Amino acid sequence: MADPLGYRRILDRAFLELTPVANLPTFGVPIIALAFLSTAPQRIYRRLHYRLTERLLQVVRGWLFHVDTVVPLVRVQHIDVTRGPLEKMFGVATLVVHTAGTHNSIVTLPGLKPERAAEIRDIIREHVRTDFA
Repeated sequence: MADPLGYRRILDRAFLELTPVANLPTFGVPIIALAFLSTAPQRIYRRLHYRLTERLLQVVRGWLFHVDTVVPLVRVQHIDVTRGPLEKMFGVATLVVHTAGTHNSIVTLPGLKPERAAEIRDIIREHVRTDFA
């Protein structure tokens, strides 16, 4: 059975070998991907800010698309602290705040130290308890 994409490989080889970008897919793409993977997490983390007051949690993130989320603590339904395999490897955790409502009802705060995430969770939990008491 003939390879249905065989003609594409032949054309790619014929045209790419004659151009200056013949080795771009082989060497250039992995180098660009490595550069992106080594710089993107730091840039994302630097653009993430939060503020916790007695009445609200504010999470600000983004550079190109700036998102400023304000969560009144009276709207909090429950709080999670999650740690996936990569987060465990780097010693960080994510605070996940679930609120009442449907639009933006889940607010995440990644990149926290596990102790700090648990501390914020306990502060919010205590506030939620006093609201219903």
